[in-house]
Amino acid sequence: MKPLALALGDPAGIGPEIAAKAWERRREEGLAPFFAVGMPESLSAVWSGPIRTISDPDEASHVFDEALPVIRIDGSDSILPGQPTLEGARTALHALELAVGLTRSNAASALITAPVSKSQLYAIGFTHSGQTEFIAERCGMAGGMVAMMLAGPTLKTVPVTTHVALREVHDLLSIELIVAKGRTTIRGLKRQFGIERPRIAVAGLNPHAGESGALGREEIEMVIPAIERLREEDAEISGPFAADTMFHPRMRETYDAALCLYHDQALIPLKTIHFDEGVNMTLGLPIVRTSPDHGTAFAIAGNNQANPGAMIAALVMAAECAQRIAQG
Repeated sequence: MKPLALALGDPAGIGPEIAAKAWERRREEGLAPFFAVGMPESLSAVWSGPIRTISDPDEASHVFDEALPVIRIDGSDSILPGQPTLEGARTALHALELAVGLTRSNAASALITAPVSKSQLYAIGFTHSGQTEFIAERCGMAGGMVAMMLAGPTLKTVPVTTHVALREVHDLLSIELIVAKGRTTIRGLKRQFGIERPRIAVAGLNPHAGESGALGREEIEMVIPAIERLREEDAEISGPFAADTMFHPRMRETYDAALCLYHDQALIPLKTIHFDEGVNMTLGLPIVRTSPDHGTAFAIAGNNQANPGAMIAALVMAAECAQRIAQG
């Protein structure tokens, strides 16, 4: 299997640190070979370990045991952890674009993305709402055809709407959107996780899932019709459920993924249960893409405080999914 490509994200964030710490634990965690894409200086600013600059992804497997392989992206030589700059945002974007291209061309078996600063990216003219949407476009996919899945050892959640104000969720939701995200989830669980007949639990929008219309009619008018259409798929679809009872241990045993209707409904339970090992995976792409489910953490960057658990989980999940796809 080809090595994994890891875009280092914002050079002033914790991406370089958690990438380096993941490499340090490569043997105990059984990590597949990976190479970083970004500024080697961002690694050496926070880490004294061995770094090897490479020009071809195939070199990564040969040097991985002895050093962290890096494909260089040129940028500002002055890296100050915790102090993001516009030049750093440009470097992060160039690294992401190269890593996507290498994965699409099969030079890498999967893509892992470290955190970026959206505000810094927006300041340099970035027009996508996040890395997910950028990667989807570069892969030739419409945004509506992909879904963001948050995954931990005992829970997977998929938000139907993502980075929008809560007051906008109602207007964005539709039967068609819920069905589209549900279908992408079903196909992703089959293709990337090998689940032959996925079990999907669908959340309601309102408290108590609307209480039969007493607390809102979205479940009656949108969610239930979407569930009925999703039941035409080769999957087990249940719901709508009250979100406050969907995530306790016994309930989590009854489904493979929870289809949630807005960002926090999906991310709060995942981050509460699996904060240090949560993975963000994009379903519906022609490539495997994962990311640690946390941000740049500028406040602790450079202080040797970043926990690499989520990055390690993202590397492991990416390798497992890529291997599963390769084996058919």
